[in-house]
Amino acid sequence: MEQTWKKTFAIIWSGQFLSVLSSSIVGYAVIFWLSIETRSAEVLALAAICGMLPQSVIGFFAGPYVDRWNRKRTMILSDMFIALCTLLLAVLFWCGTACTWHIYLLLACRSAGSAFHRPAMQASIPLLAPHTQLTRIAGINQVISSVSDIAGPALGALLISLTGMGTILMLDVAGALIACTTLLFVRIPDPERHERKPDLAAEFREGIAAIFAVRGMPWLFGLAIAVLFFIMPVGVLFPLMTLEHFGGGTYEMSLIEIVWGAGALAGGTVMGLRNYRLNRILLINGMYVVAGLSFLLSGLLPASGYGFFALFTAAAGISSSVFSASFISVVQHRIPADVLGRVLSLYFSLSLLPAALGLLGTGFLAEEVGLRPTFVIAGCIICLLGITAFLIPSVRGIDRDEVAERQTQDPALPAETEERS
Repeated sequence: MEQTWKKTFAIIWSGQFLSVLSSSIVGYAVIFWLSIETRSAEVLALAAICGMLPQSVIGFFAGPYVDRWNRKRTMILSDMFIALCTLLLAVLFWCGTACTWHIYLLLACRSAGSAFHRPAMQASIPLLAPHTQLTRIAGINQVISSVSDIAGPALGALLISLTGMGTILMLDVAGALIACTTLLFVRIPDPERHERKPDLAAEFREGIAAIFAVRGMPWLFGLAIAVLFFIMPVGVLFPLMTLEHFGGGTYEMSLIEIVWGAGALAGGTVMGLRNYRLNRILLINGMYVVAGLSFLLSGLLPASGYGFFALFTAAAGISSSVFSASFISVVQHRIPADVLGRVLSLYFSLSLLPAALGLLGTGFLAEEVGLRPTFVIAGCIICLLGITAFLIPSVRGIDRDEVAERQTQDPALPAETEERS
């Protein structure tokens, strides 16, 4: 079993890495192209919303289908749909007829495809690997994402200067084809299903019921979404903070993005290196506090404190990666496989809504409230949410059974440091 799941994931990750990297390069290239062609903040905000809103809305309804359909086939068809849409836009660029609304449409179609692909992929992981390895796998997934976030901006900017958008878009098509090909070489089992007449509303309610069936899980979901609601608007303001408060330029803005990605890479690497005997809930709550403090302290910095701003940004990047790996692995372990697609789809949808709201509210926050007060207020609220999470016994206890299971299966793990309250 040990070698089987490792071989399976080695094949999947080889394709997913190239797919995620090519998507990141193309995504940043599209943003750079829009910036050069339009020089409009409104256009960039609308493009970002087009890339988030369809996945958020469709995700509410995609979950039952992800659980009902063959998950391997769902991933392949989703990738092929995204590749086809990207290919059509590449043709428009080659013909010289591409315009801004075509890009909006492409971003929306890519987002719609991701609404099915992402939960199908994450819901398949517990069917392929031992539950004691889920945190490590989530950490490695974070590494893949973080490497792409670091390399994407640099390679996207380089390719924009060397070739046309039509050629760049073909990278994403190639990445999707490679990912689909690697999936053909692995077997992804489907969870046991009960034969019955399809009922979308009933299946959606079953996903909600699965969350409430685990003591403390509704609190865990609610706190995570609340924290993201305050993190996302601040994340949108990082470039403005660099420009207006710290007096930086393009280099300083890109450096902050790279520092965030490097922090996320470090966090994902640590989580993926080995299997730790730690209570992941306490880790999640701690990361809330770290992220909140990084925003709070950034808002208190003087104009000469850019170096400390970069340091706090790296800490926030680390916290985001550790949180994501821990949260996803807890959900994968505690939610039954036959409803996991619905639960993850619901979470991904709800976690994207704050991003869209943050983009819509960016202008108000920057102009009416002020940049530094926004960082301070958001940081304080996030810290309070993290402290609140520590004080809820049902939340603290969600992961205790899994900690004991990991200790039983691997007694050589490092000594546990969780609080036994």
